[in-house]
Amino acid sequence: MSKRKKPSEDNPNSDFCEFLIELAEYEKNINRNMFKHKAYQKAANILAAYPTRIKSGKEARKLDGIGEKIAKKIDEYLETGKLRKLENIHHDKKANIINLLTQVSGIGPAKAQSLADMGIESIEDLRKHTDKLTHHQNVGLKYFDDFQIKIPRGEIEKIEETIKNELCKLDPDYQITICGSYRREKSESGDIDVLITHPKYHSSGTHAKHNDRLKRIVATLEKSGSPSTTID
Repeated sequence: MSKRKKPSEDNPNSDFCEFLIELAEYEKNINRNMFKHKAYQKAANILAAYPTRIKSGKEARKLDGIGEKIAKKIDEYLETGKLRKLENIHHDKKANIINLLTQVSGIGPAKAQSLADMGIESIEDLRKHTDKLTHHQNVGLKYFDDFQIKIPRGEIEKIEETIKNELCKLDPDYQITICGSYRREKSESGDIDVLITHPKYHSSGTHAKHNDRLKRIVATLEKSGSPSTTID
């Protein structure tokens, strides 16, 4: 992160969130430090939900979940427009390769490390070695470019309506809720999280043993042409 980015209208602290998420991914993918990963991710979520622009680390420190170290990073960013730690990370070639490969759905840090050790350094390289990937990973690679594009809220609403209509044919009692950033009223989302519930089905008791409902739901949606591809 070499230049200070302008905060978005949806999130007045989006630039802070961006560097915190980048640090979180580094801790997860490179250092395998899930404690730090969760701390950075939590801080990013807190700042994303905060309605006004944070003016200092001291102000951020007042928010539950923002510690002293993160507050200092906010001050450093406000003073210089960048973070020394991120500058160092950006010059770490292998770290950049691993972070890139983990953007492919289904590829975790260990798999990315293994692929990097094989000499795979880019998405183009990865496309030449699909035999090294699982079905899930190959689907993620096939739609990699599509997955990088944000989904407008209007398009999500259309998909929600399609899912509701199709599942109503299967059982009118199914209840569909779109979660994630859509529920937080964001203008666009990275993906669509769908929660499907039924008033008569529970996770315990006699209904818990019937595990074929999701398969029937997926089959119903596949017949409608959405989704075009499924992951096992």
